[in-house]
Amino acid sequence: MNYRHAFHAGNHADVFKHLVLTRLIALMSRKEQPFAYIDTHAGLGLYDLQGDQATRTGEYLEGVGRLWGREDLPELAADYLRILKRMNRDGELRYYPGSPELARRLARDQDRVLLNEKHPEDGRLLKENMKGDRRVAVHLGEGWHVPRALLPVQEKRAVMLIDPPFEQLDELKRCTQAMKEAIGRMRQTVVAIWYPIKEERQLTRFYQDLTSTGAPKLLRVELLVHPLDTPQSLNGSGLAIANPPWGLEEELRELLPWLAHVLGQTHGSWRMDWLIAE
Repeated sequence: MNYRHAFHAGNHADVFKHLVLTRLIALMSRKEQPFAYIDTHAGLGLYDLQGDQATRTGEYLEGVGRLWGREDLPELAADYLRILKRMNRDGELRYYPGSPELARRLARDQDRVLLNEKHPEDGRLLKENMKGDRRVAVHLGEGWHVPRALLPVQEKRAVMLIDPPFEQLDELKRCTQAMKEAIGRMRQTVVAIWYPIKEERQLTRFYQDLTSTGAPKLLRVELLVHPLDTPQSLNGSGLAIANPPWGLEEELRELLPWLAHVLGQTHGSWRMDWLIAE
């Protein structure tokens, strides 16, 4: 397993994914009842944008770098921006939160954060980054086993992020299988699959498989920064969200046009529709 997310931390796909994640958690937090956040492929949890890996690609400059210092961020980005500012108190953008760190900082006292990472070195660093927080448990194992291993949870509510490295050709298929297992074990789980968009035709079977996961409802949300037919490029990314909390669709209709405008490189656009309507 060679993938290291530090090369890509804070890029346009991260910004999109993490902004949506902060809204998912905010909407789940409207109810006092606790929930568990579950991350199947967690990574380090914390990234240094001035480190060797991030500076070698510079991808963050076209992602979070475009948001940093702006005064016109929408209110829906407030949680995300607040965490960024607390991590970079001197005003210089250096540290970036992965999804585990965002979840940890947004979780309430009654919530739990359950993280899994397969990469041995990243898993060790993840444990180090999360130490001292009694709400967080770090597991070191195969991410595809997480739905069977951790669901159902005692809290009766859960948010699961499935965000694999996409190094293997079958990972989109494994994503839909993991969603199917999660819904089968705990039907009300909010399951979000992040996926890259390079060519839409590569995703046709994935979209079909999503409709057979057994999810009661399933929202597809995508953000493009290049035209779909741009060769050899990460043209955008998407999130397939089973059981999205009430209010998320309305919030994203407000947030996505702004994101497409700010993050678009040769092109900026978005789409959102229901693959499974309630």
